[in-house]
Amino acid sequence: MRTTGAAGQGPEAGAGRPGSGGGGGRFARIVRSPLGWTVAGMAGVGVVSGLTATGPGPLPLLGAVAAVGVYWWVMRRVARRATPELSRAGAVREFLQGGGIGLGFILVSALLITAFGGYSFSWAGDGVWSVLWGAVAVQIGAAVSEELMFRGFALQALEQRWGSRVALLVTSVFFGVAHLGSPGANAWSAVAIAVEAGVLLGAAFLWRRNIWFVVGLHFAWNTTEQLLGVPVSGHSPDGLFTVDVHGSAALTGGTFGLEASVLPVLIGAAIAVPMLVLAHRGGRTRPAAARGRDKGRLEESRG
Repeated sequence: MRTTGAAGQGPEAGAGRPGSGGGGGRFARIVRSPLGWTVAGMAGVGVVSGLTATGPGPLPLLGAVAAVGVYWWVMRRVARRATPELSRAGAVREFLQGGGIGLGFILVSALLITAFGGYSFSWAGDGVWSVLWGAVAVQIGAAVSEELMFRGFALQALEQRWGSRVALLVTSVFFGVAHLGSPGANAWSAVAIAVEAGVLLGAAFLWRRNIWFVVGLHFAWNTTEQLLGVPVSGHSPDGLFTVDVHGSAALTGGTFGLEASVLPVLIGAAIAVPMLVLAHRGGRTRPAAARGRDKGRLEESRG
């Protein structure tokens, strides 16, 4: 991990304004407010994702690249913030390390559910390379767009106004609610997603302050589920295996998939806690009361 870079990259690092800060009137001030640039950014990334997420061939990958471009433009030109979270230095390493956590999280969860009699797997058989390519293309697009929207825009905007705790809580709840439209979703699956995904991915971002880390975690998580043949948030794309489900939905997650099982909720929370502790100890979290003081320090550092 990029220990030195991440440790010195607290929440203030992304709040600088590149270039001169011109006025532009009331509308410009609204757009450049945290709410304004979050709405603009999430809308832009959402449109790109909607147009490319399920497209043929490499279209989801191209959509992911375009989504990063939208994020950079909104943050730099609208919010007038630096974007250290997109740094290319160490990006591959961060992606792979996040991916290792996501892979381990899903494999351990699936293994435990299988050990308790909830899952049995069989080889699907055909089209290995087409399945692999399809999973990689679709899931990288989903991971990039969701992380840019929820951790890149929403969490950082809320954090700027109300601190890291409120930002983590609100984005986690929002993330769970956003998945209520998925097949097989219900109130419990929304709670499960809020805890195991919203809290875990939010904690990962606060710890590393790096989009590529959380994208890697999210991508490996979804891709592993798909290749195992387990529904991904209720969706059942082709995998390398097929899974037979036995027993209670509390164990297996039912038709929504592994993410609605009690076991990954507990495991996800257990992974998130040390991340949050490390983020706090490393000075990477932002208390709400520090908002004005942080702004003053930023002005001094730029002066």
